[in-house]
Amino acid sequence: MLLRQIGVTPDHIVSPDIDETPGRDESPRLYAVRMARGKVRAVSFPEHLVLAADTVVAAGRRILPKAETEADSRACMELLSGRRHRVLTAVALAAPDGTLRERLVESTVTFNRLTEEQIARYAATGESIGKSGGYAINGYAASFIRFLSGSQSGVVGLPLFETAQLLRSFGWQIP
Repeated sequence: MLLRQIGVTPDHIVSPDIDETPGRDESPRLYAVRMARGKVRAVSFPEHLVLAADTVVAAGRRILPKAETEADSRACMELLSGRRHRVLTAVALAAPDGTLRERLVESTVTFNRLTEEQIARYAATGESIGKSGGYAINGYAASFIRFLSGSQSGVVGLPLFETAQLLRSFGWQIP
């Protein structure tokens, strides 16, 4: 959906199976870059550019998990309520010759203070399952965002400006 916004239609979409466990004492920035690199290297299409990205929600140095359950979502939302946090999205693009280029985009998001009822209602929607930090900015959680500085598309999961710049650097024509 995001790539289509900039006129790009992927030939293939693959979800690489890599270990996404953060390293001990690994910073959110380094973790995001390592995940994007790992994903791009785990996929092989010898004749094509391969694009991968990873988004990390961080409260301080703490990397928030991808919510797998309603309880995970609630825990993340309780932590983020009334707080500023960072969303780091790393993008990696590999060419058939092995050249790898990458960008890291950092955005700052501040949530309004949330009531227990708001948190429970949001978690019950199921929208947060599989989402870093337990929320989706392009869904119901948009109503909780008091402040955003950076890339909204990066918070969604793919910073479009930086992705277009990477594609152009390999000769891809973007409208």
